[in-house]
This record gives sequence, C-alpha cells and structure tokens, in this order.
Amino acid sequence: MTSARHSRTIAILLGTALAVPLTAATAAQAAPDPDGGQLVLVGGSLDDDNEEVYGEIVDRAGGADAHIGIVTAAAIPASQDPDAGTQWANNAEFNGTYYADILEGFGAGETTWIPLDLDHPEVASDPDVAAQVADMTGFFFGGGDQYRYVTLMTEGEAQADTPLLAAIRDRFEAGAVVAGTSAGMQIMAGQDMVTGGESWEALVDGSAPGYFADPTELGYLPEGGFGFFTSGLLDTHFGAWGRQGRAIRLAADTGQDRVFGVDPDTALVVDAAGTDHERLTVLGANGVNVLDLREAHHRTTADGWAISAVRWSWLSAGDGYDAATWTPVAAEGSTVLRPDTHGVESRSTDVFSSLNGDGTEFVLTDLALDLASSRDRTTTGTTVEDDPTYEVRLLEGAGFRARSTDGARATSFEDLTVSLRPRP
Repeated sequence: MTSARHSRTIAILLGTALAVPLTAATAAQAAPDPDGGQLVLVGGSLDDDNEEVYGEIVDRAGGADAHIGIVTAAAIPASQDPDAGTQWANNAEFNGTYYADILEGFGAGETTWIPLDLDHPEVASDPDVAAQVADMTGFFFGGGDQYRYVTLMTEGEAQADTPLLAAIRDRFEAGAVVAGTSAGMQIMAGQDMVTGGESWEALVDGSAPGYFADPTELGYLPEGGFGFFTSGLLDTHFGAWGRQGRAIRLAADTGQDRVFGVDPDTALVVDAAGTDHERLTVLGANGVNVLDLREAHHRTTADGWAISAVRWSWLSAGDGYDAATWTPVAAEGSTVLRPDTHGVESRSTDVFSSLNGDGTEFVLTDLALDLASSRDRTTTGTTVEDDPTYEVRLLEGAGFRARSTDGARATSFEDLTVSLRPRP
C-alpha cells in the first residue's frame, strides 16, 4: 500500500468512538415516518463536522426528542486493541462514545451505545437489550469489518435475525431512521454483499462467495447483509478507492443489474426504502455512483474478461434518483452543461487508484468529470498493473447528459458508457 491509502484506512477505522452504558430511554420519543424505512448510507470517512449528514440523521430521528442506538460491533473489542485507553484507540467501546458525542453535538436528545462486540456476543440475544431498542427512534452503525456484523447479529447459514437485529428491523419497518458509515453502510445491503476485493484483481480473477484473508480477492455473501436496502448492490469509499472495476465484475458475476457506490464523506438518503415509491437523495461532499448493467455485455477472450455498455451516472449533493424508473433527478438550480472547450487530460495509468499506485484517489471519477466538462466524446485510462493491463474506455453516447451549477464544470452526469477490456 501507499502511505496515502494507509492513512485513509487508518482514519476510517480510528474514526469511531467511546461508549455509554445501555440505559433505559428517558427522552420523549418522536413518531417515526409511517411510510416505510429511512436510510442514511454513508460511504465512509465522514468528517466530524459534516453537519449536513449528521444533522440529517439527527433530524430524522427526532432532533431533541431523538433516541439513537449506536452499534459498533464491526470494530474489534477493547481487549484486542493495543491502543485501548489512548487517543489512537480503535475498538467498539471507544467508538461508541465517539459517535455519541458527535450525534449529541448535532442535537440528538439521547444516544445509547449497544455494547455488542466479539467479547460480548450475548448482547445480541439479550431480551432486555431488544426491549430497549423498541423505544429508539434511530440507529447508527459504525465502521470496521461488515463480516463482524454478520457474525454477531445473525445466526446460522441462513443468517437469521438475532433478537437484537429483529428488534432493530421492527423499528426500521415502522419508519425509524437507520444510518451507517463504511462497514455500517455495507451491512445494509441485500443479496450478494461484497466482503472485500480490489478492482484489478476482480477483473482478472472474478468473484467467489465467502470472506477471504486476502483483502484483494473479490468475495461476497450470497445471503447478503441485513437487507435493509435491496434496489441494487452497495459499495463504499467508491470513487476514492477506484472500486468501479470490482463493483462491475461482482454485478456481472451475480446477475445484478445495478450498483450504488457511495463516495467518502457523502450519503445516499433513502426514503420509503423497499417500497415501490422509494426515493433517493444525495448529501455531502462527493458523489453517489449508479452503475446500470441492463444493456451490458460481458465475455471472456484469450486475453481475459471484458465488459461493454455499462452505463454510469454520477450524482452530487441535491441530486436524486428514482429507483423504480431508474432515472436520475437533477438538483434544483443545475442546468444542462454545454462545454465549449476540447481537451481531456487523460490519466493513462492507475485508473482504479490501486494499492500499487502512487496514492492518488478519485482517478477514474476525475477523468469522467473532465470528459463531461469538455467537448470531447471519449477518453481512456489504464491500470497500473499489467499482465494484463486493463483499459477503461469512457464514451458519451446518445443518452449522455452532464449538468452544472456554474455553467463551466460538470457537477453531475448520467449515462456515461463504460467498457473494460484486457490489453495484451
């Protein structure tokens, strides 16, 4: 890994919290929205001062009347943390207080850390804990490793709900907001939840069901995560870490037609989750990526696996998405961009921001936005890895459209065609 990728990983794992004991609710409870569940799905690296996203979570939970349950079981327990008790701590208990402080700082009336971790798995089956969850108006799931959530909050090969997860699911279905960042977002996925992998390795070797010690191997759980979000595959840290390749390969391998990839410090807000009138909105600093594979064609050649005609939409703050009609909804105040200059600065290497690269993030996203902001119609980039080198071709086809808030630079685009092929 490069130092930049190392520091980003550490920031995500350490950007979690301390702990408050599980206590009975004392604040008045706000009535949840009766029209299905609410989700705030954060792509990771959520800044402590991101009032837009944290404020959204608190407001949806009831503001001063909110009672938010905090789950940090994706982190290691304090007993396994060599930095426990220091400012560098990264464990479930420490992370609980971290999020409690932030959420209360943004106006939450009450927060409660649910003390579930690898040292305390019994919490998931404790009827007293499940009973207290029934009084909560929102939930926040922290980062770490989403497979720990599977291990601790589901049972058996069928991944049946533990009493704790069943109680949270009841609240979600009644309209309580459920939020999560990084692994806490990923666990909300339905079938074929990704468990790890890097883009070049995914394109070369494909995917396999399971959870693997090698973090570059593309793995997934066929049963999925908690299934709170079912409109497509989910992936986190998306553009920053160049996860477009792994997401496309996983979708193609599993027969999924759509991926929602959420960038760091950005949230995909979902209203009426799981209903036929589900509504999605983007908040935060970066974007939400929607990959549409309905018209894609993949094949295996003598040089390796290839795919064409994937359609990519990149949506930024204020944009929305109609899941039922597969249609982006433009942010108020944005207009169709009609560029007047040619010349895209093509980044010819490390298009997937590889662990083997120089640490530059958002390479493919920036290339796409450069193209959308110019009069050029196509550009390419390649991977830093070879044997084979993968080429990514971006094409503005008939359905392509870019939008802007300043008339000069694209702030979103829809239906950019993506093709991936091995180059001998």
